[in-house]
Amino acid sequence: MTLKEAMQARHTVRKYVDTPIPAELISNLNARILENNKKYGLAIKLITNDESAFGALIKLVLAKGVKNYFLLAGPNIPDLGERLGYCSADLMLYAQTLGLNTWWVGGTFNRKSTTKKADGSKVIGVVAVGYGAVQGTPHKSKSPQKVSSFEGKSPVWFLEGVKAALLAPTALNKQSFFIKGHSEKVSITCDNGIFSGVDLGLVKYHFELGAETDNFEWE
Repeated sequence: MTLKEAMQARHTVRKYVDTPIPAELISNLNARILENNKKYGLAIKLITNDESAFGALIKLVLAKGVKNYFLLAGPNIPDLGERLGYCSADLMLYAQTLGLNTWWVGGTFNRKSTTKKADGSKVIGVVAVGYGAVQGTPHKSKSPQKVSSFEGKSPVWFLEGVKAALLAPTALNKQSFFIKGHSEKVSITCDNGIFSGVDLGLVKYHFELGAETDNFEWE
């Protein structure tokens, strides 16, 4: 499965079966994490066989069977949210190519427990990862016309990028972003409060995957 195929197949999954992630896949995931951490100056970790990412009530009602997760952390810098959003998108889709499911969580995780594991880095969220009890369903989505505009006739690469951006998970599924394009230039803005940076990173990664970076430049 390619990353583009994974983008189509990945959906939010909140319930997981009690099947350990094989050592080989853990090794692959850690290698991918290391690559992202080095490139973007982050401190993301894969935490396995640990149920402390969520409180008792959340585990009872929403996050069932979550024992593995990406701890999204890094230095306290202005664009931390965007960097972690971007890299978490890569990790989620990579996990999907390995046959795993994911769930991006920014508001209901156990901050006290996860902060202890972050070695002084700032934690902004977690991504549950493992074998889902289900494969999830597509989230409700806005139309491309409501989240994008292009000066003149939209090229195919721009349209593909917007379609891909609409597949990205965003906080509360608000899809509060807007993509503008002209010639070979593209810009994205997000207006989703404290999650704007994270959403920007998630959407940027998906747009790049759909549009292919050889076709445009960010501005």
